[in-house]
Amino acid sequence: MIHVENLSVTYGDLRALDDVSVDIDDGEFVTVVGPSGCGKTTLLRTIGGLETPTTGSVSVDGDPPAVAQSDARLGFVFQDHTLLPWKTAVENVTFLRRMAGKDPDPDGARDLLATTGLGGFEDTRPAELSGGMKQRVAIARAIHLGADVLLMDEPFGELDEITRDEMGVEILRLWRENRKTVVFVTHSVPEAVFLGDRCLVVSGASAGGAGRVVGEFDIDLPRPRDESVFGSEAFGKQVTRVRSALHDDA
Repeated sequence: MIHVENLSVTYGDLRALDDVSVDIDDGEFVTVVGPSGCGKTTLLRTIGGLETPTTGSVSVDGDPPAVAQSDARLGFVFQDHTLLPWKTAVENVTFLRRMAGKDPDPDGARDLLATTGLGGFEDTRPAELSGGMKQRVAIARAIHLGADVLLMDEPFGELDEITRDEMGVEILRLWRENRKTVVFVTHSVPEAVFLGDRCLVVSGASAGGAGRVVGEFDIDLPRPRDESVFGSEAFGKQVTRVRSALHDDA
């Protein structure tokens, strides 16, 4: 479980987060949506041990995030895929396990790449891959690490709309198969609703720039989900609820 209690993060005179409290259960897929600069990435980075709380606390299965990170229990996927350009796809996937002192398992990495639609591209370098393919490699790398928690910061932000939808379906399939705890930050309300078991709405518009959780929504849509969900009335209602929370705070 991820436990965030009365978390505030301040950079000099800037208060990025203000008194945020949330619990995320094991195996849960939680999306975090909000406008630019509202603090949602700061929340994700603090959960991952990349930022330090000013006040309040964060724990992952009872441990400080830095401990969970050092034990390779946290995997990161960022908007920038951060692949090593001189390594092949399979070498990039196994790299984090090697760094963590784990068996790199190249056969398992190849199988994982095949399940993400990259069969035949295992020995290809990033310069020869499309943006969506690079993100598939980055996601496979995080899963191959064996982390219990995946922290994803707008990983589809640079992709076109069609590829984003395809990647959303792909990440949900991988999540079903591996059942990791996922915290997924996005600007897109439809994406947040499509992916999540629960959606946190973060906004700082009425708090002098300090990010707060202004809404929390259980996403009552059946699983598994695919692109057909986008046209459903239930999906439209969920999107409207989340958007209303954003606009009401603004």
